[in-house]
Amino acid sequence: MIKSRGDLLRAFFVVLPSIAAVGIFIYGFIGWSLRASFSAWDGIIPDFTFVGFKNYLEVFSNVRFQKDLWNTLYFTFFFLLLSICWGLLLAWLLDRKVKGEALLRNIFLFPMSISFVVTGVVWRWIFNPTVGVNALLKLLGFSGANWGWYTDPTSVLKFHLALIPVILAASWQLTGYTMAMFLAGLRGIPEDLIDHARIDGASELYIFRRIILPLLKPITLSAMIVLGHFSLKIFDLIYTMTGKGPAFATDVPAIFMFETTFRGNHYAEGAVISIVMLLLVAVVIVPYLYSTFRKEIKR
Repeated sequence: MIKSRGDLLRAFFVVLPSIAAVGIFIYGFIGWSLRASFSAWDGIIPDFTFVGFKNYLEVFSNVRFQKDLWNTLYFTFFFLLLSICWGLLLAWLLDRKVKGEALLRNIFLFPMSISFVVTGVVWRWIFNPTVGVNALLKLLGFSGANWGWYTDPTSVLKFHLALIPVILAASWQLTGYTMAMFLAGLRGIPEDLIDHARIDGASELYIFRRIILPLLKPITLSAMIVLGHFSLKIFDLIYTMTGKGPAFATDVPAIFMFETTFRGNHYAEGAVISIVMLLLVAVVIVPYLYSTFRKEIKR
């Protein structure tokens, strides 16, 4: 009993620095930001005078922030759709035991090793209206290729067309991640189950829809959670690739928060935006963690 208590004490002191670091640098700063969001801090000198929800009302009535929320919604939807669909397709093709599978797998995973900053710089050049895709299309004979890409302020149903290059760049970088997850899931499906379905006369499409996809649901959910977390707080890729864009066409809350806080010195409003971003991420993460925790308890 004494030995067990001593082991417990030693284990506690081993993890104590990590607990203290998390408590101070994560939850402590979250609490500090929450306090600042309800204050009158608008300048270099801190002013923690309580002003209630005034800052929140001002931020949500800001036209730029409203555009940011729409941009985040559309970016998240199309980013998840492309990354998951392309990742599943690539995983399915690799699972067919194609020739050169190892090389192809490494090629598809390579974008994950690149930072978002590098990706933003490269794709900014690719979609440059004068020297990128347009120039290539003109060389191929498409003389009318004059798309503005990320410089185009046009919007359809509040979806800015300038977001398309950003969505493609982000999907390119993280499709390999979803491919790896789906490939692991496909390799974990018992081959006997597929063989029995084929013997019973099931078509490949039926097997894919009725057997493979249902078995991949947990992986799909995990991929959606991870990618959704990325998309809701994305900053570096968009900042280096397009910035806030023409008429805030590619602006997102993270860029707005950065400029409001560190360039405009409106610390209370910047804290409000950061808290809203935290809540958006929590809406995605907390239910997933809760369901996972419940499953672990049932086991």
